[in-house]
Amino acid sequence: MPPSESTRPLLEMRGITKTFPGVRALDNVRLTVYPGEVHSLMGENGAGKSTLMKILSGAYQADPGGEILIEGKPVVIDGPHASRELGVAVIYQELSLAPNLSVAENIYAGRELRTGGRRFGTVDRRAMERGCEEVLTRLGASFGPATLVGSLSIAERQLVEIARAVHGDARIIVMDEPTTPLSSRETERLFKLINQLRDEGLAIIYISHRMAEVYELSDRVSVLRDGSYVGTLVREALNAESLVSMMVGRDISGFYKKAHAPYDPGKAVLTVRDVADDKRVRGCSLDLHAGEVLGIAGLVGAGRTELARLIFGAEPRVRGEIAIDGKTLDVHTPRDAINAGLVYLTEDRKHQGLFLDMSVRDNINIAVAGRDARFGVLDLARGGERAKEAIRALSIRVPSARVNVGALSGGNQQKVLLSRLLETHPRVLILDEPTRGVDIGAKSEIYRIVNDLARTGVGIIVISSELPEIIGVADRVLVMREGRFAGELGGYTGKPISQQAIIELATGSRQALDEAA
Repeated sequence: MPPSESTRPLLEMRGITKTFPGVRALDNVRLTVYPGEVHSLMGENGAGKSTLMKILSGAYQADPGGEILIEGKPVVIDGPHASRELGVAVIYQELSLAPNLSVAENIYAGRELRTGGRRFGTVDRRAMERGCEEVLTRLGASFGPATLVGSLSIAERQLVEIARAVHGDARIIVMDEPTTPLSSRETERLFKLINQLRDEGLAIIYISHRMAEVYELSDRVSVLRDGSYVGTLVREALNAESLVSMMVGRDISGFYKKAHAPYDPGKAVLTVRDVADDKRVRGCSLDLHAGEVLGIAGLVGAGRTELARLIFGAEPRVRGEIAIDGKTLDVHTPRDAINAGLVYLTEDRKHQGLFLDMSVRDNINIAVAGRDARFGVLDLARGGERAKEAIRALSIRVPSARVNVGALSGGNQQKVLLSRLLETHPRVLILDEPTRGVDIGAKSEIYRIVNDLARTGVGIIVISSELPEIIGVADRVLVMREGRFAGELGGYTGKPISQQAIIELATGSRQALDEAA
């Protein structure tokens, strides 16, 4: 419930400033959170959300001058232990559990029970299992305290993280993009649990880029921009226009910017015929036209990513033909595809796309460095110029091209990966979840890039789980279900693209209605 005027804040962060060498990450930021509320924290990547939460968790120390109060009392958070002792728990997007230990051992990590109460006695696993049964039951867990964490699903592991926080008497729980790895059903269960914790009087600080989640959960929303506090909106005042304006400092009308000229349906730049692996993809055919943005939609597990990887040569196909500009290709590896003018932006940029311990310059140049080499010697100067041009063209926010790409925000990492692909001058670009985990400002810039590329005649396939995104950017949409295309919308089909139509095709409900009739 929204706080009343008489309610005392559980957490107050006042005048918080944090300076790194050459960068002021936070500048006089404030945040007030009340017991029994879900308080969302929003802002573009790089706005300072993570830095502020790391100060609250004790991972960073704020510059002198600010203060943190819990229940009205000034506190010193000089490390993670101090933060936990004050009732703060942070559940990061990358979960911090030990998969080779049991649920109980993870819940008691760092405060294990020992036989006879002795400090150096053996770990009393039975006592720990008994000690966390109540919290697991309270949170509705379907697994027991002796279950090995490595055998649990992502959603179940997340529940273990929450159980650890609640068992440790946390009063403030920070959740950082908690729904990113979850299905819609798992997300729904998480929301019920968050509302339960709020009703029990805990304060939840919720960080997400997904507007729908923020609308559904939040009692209040605070916004940061460029390291500064912009303002706080109560639930009744939440709307997309206000939030976007606060987050980016500008109006984003025409968000998707679909302003390229109509494509020529008579000219196919990419032709795919009966491509299959007979596992997740069971025979798919499509035509992609020059200057067209073709969306591929479908439920999780429908085979969208698997199809993209088959076309790109990242996975072996058992049958099917692929052609670019009418010329059949012998694509067995990603290098074959790239040489033919077809590139693929993976949905997993950190593990399959970027070299996180290498610089922005090297990541941008790695696919084309050999193009500038003379007598086997790389032209580092040309590589540096190419990186500068890409940084400028794609508005990548980075102090220097020599910075490691792992230090950048998600949106900027995505633009670095995209710039690498564009340096190959592709005819066909496949984008798999291109805006996953990026903020609304970076999304707008990625949509601009997609639009500009389509205007130059590049054929683009966009795979996305966000239906408004698919509808906003695509000229035509193919919907997958169980490894096959279930239907087509938009373009020259005459069938309008809508969320309802996509869902009906993705779930088979339209087919079932037609057959019943």
